[in-house]
Amino acid sequence: MRAEAQAHVDQINAALALLRRFLDWDRALRRLDELNNRVEDPNLWNDAKQAQEVMRERRRLDEAITATRTIERDLADNIELIEMAEAEGDAAMADDAAAALAQLADRAEQDKVKALLAGEADANDTYIEINSGAGGTESNDWASMLQRMYQRWAERHGLKVELIDQHSGEQAGIKSATLLLKGENAYGYAKTESGVHRLVRISPYDSSARRHTSFASVWVYPVVDENIDIEINESELRIDTYRASGAGGQHINTTDSAVRITHLPTGIVVQCQNQRSQHKNRAEAFNQLRARLYEAELQKREAEANATAAAKTDIGWGHQIRSYVLQPYQLVKDLRTGVTSTAPSDVLDGDLDRFMAAALSQRVTGETVEVEDVD
Repeated sequence: MRAEAQAHVDQINAALALLRRFLDWDRALRRLDELNNRVEDPNLWNDAKQAQEVMRERRRLDEAITATRTIERDLADNIELIEMAEAEGDAAMADDAAAALAQLADRAEQDKVKALLAGEADANDTYIEINSGAGGTESNDWASMLQRMYQRWAERHGLKVELIDQHSGEQAGIKSATLLLKGENAYGYAKTESGVHRLVRISPYDSSARRHTSFASVWVYPVVDENIDIEINESELRIDTYRASGAGGQHINTTDSAVRITHLPTGIVVQCQNQRSQHKNRAEAFNQLRARLYEAELQKREAEANATAAAKTDIGWGHQIRSYVLQPYQLVKDLRTGVTSTAPSDVLDGDLDRFMAAALSQRVTGETVEVEDVD
């Protein structure tokens, strides 16, 4: 078998091994049989909430098992086709089978990522909160670059993006922004981006053309749906109203329509000013607060699980500092992986999928995942 085709076979087998390991294959098959039997029980539908949970689990488990079996079957068929073509000396058939293996390898990687998104809230919509750090105007500009990166990444993956809150910098960029991403597995894909992002570049705002280091924090937390109960004691909240900034017309800039809520026990602060009415901004701010509290609980559970599993002491790249350097000719390089992007407004935009997939694999398996450099 050709080296290129063998490389695709090895990649597919590695993806299948990870899928089976993650699913705990034998247990997953037994669990699917149990769920199928429960679905056939007419008494299940007496409790609509329980029935929805069973159907949701059944659907996701069935999709993961079916995808794995389909990849295994297609892999065996293409290997057999290549062996037949090589035995008969049919180069055209071998080329077609090798091309099919390349497509199958891409599909296996996509299915692997989808299967890894099996966390409690991975399927939910998500908030992405960006805050500029030390560095003044330079950090504000860096925060706006990150905002554009996540917006473009989400749009290219069919996610709907809403701007919940934004505070512009004095000269350029933004001080903070909150995005709401709506779509399947939005939180699962984005959650590994949480952490501090650092950029080193020659500042366009420095007349002496000196190198500046800028920081921005990115925090990702899931939207809490009606199936998740989060208790909030309003006596532990401080609610402030203020005038919204930015475009929006005379009404939105002359009334105290913006809302800021502080959760006193945890110090969590959320705010919203994108709606014209204070009532709607208040409701959205409460949604953000519930999401932040839920995300904090998820992190607590994950930390406890990692503490009891020696093989999973690293909770993933998303909670470390991610560094970038902006080189001459508008090249952005991720110092951690060496991956380079050619447009500052698209920082790692084309490679974000690969980083997220690698980080998700590391979170599940506890193994370090290497990301190769790209030309």
